Amino acid sequence: MTPRERLAEWGIELPAPPPPKGAYIPYRWCGDQLWISGATARRPGIPGLRGIVGADVTIDQAADQARLAALNLLGAVDAAAGLDAVRGLVHLRGYVRATSEFDDHPVVIDGASQLMLEVLGTDRGAHARTAIGVASLPGGACVELELVAAIDR
Repeated sequence: MTPRERLAEWGIELPAPPPPKGAYIPYRWCGDQLWISGATARRPGIPGLRGIVGADVTIDQAADQARLAALNLLGAVDAAAGLDAVRGLVHLRGYVRATSEFDDHPVVIDGASQLMLEVLGTDRGAHARTAIGVASLPGGACVELELVAAIDR
């Protein structure tokens, strides 16, 4: 089953990459690598969940936001190259806006990692990863992700 068929079976339509909110582009090619700019869970007209994990956002809510942000990343990959061109994910970096005592950042970012594996399969969806805690994120988001993918051009 292709990634697009999996998404269709689940009733999920990938969003188009949101327009940049600054002086950057949604993605950049470097050889066969596609670098995707940071993405939160925002959708047109929907800003995504605001808050701080460990204070007013639960781990489950943040993991759901990570899944939505991952869909935004996949939407950017699809717009740049098409999902079928993905040879493999190289690296996923996740930023979690959290209290200073919070230490379950990997659990939150698992929401995104699991989605990548479900959509692309274990061969192409497995990736190296970093999960980082931060004090703030754009728009008050609780999660932001960035991605590097190897693409068959």
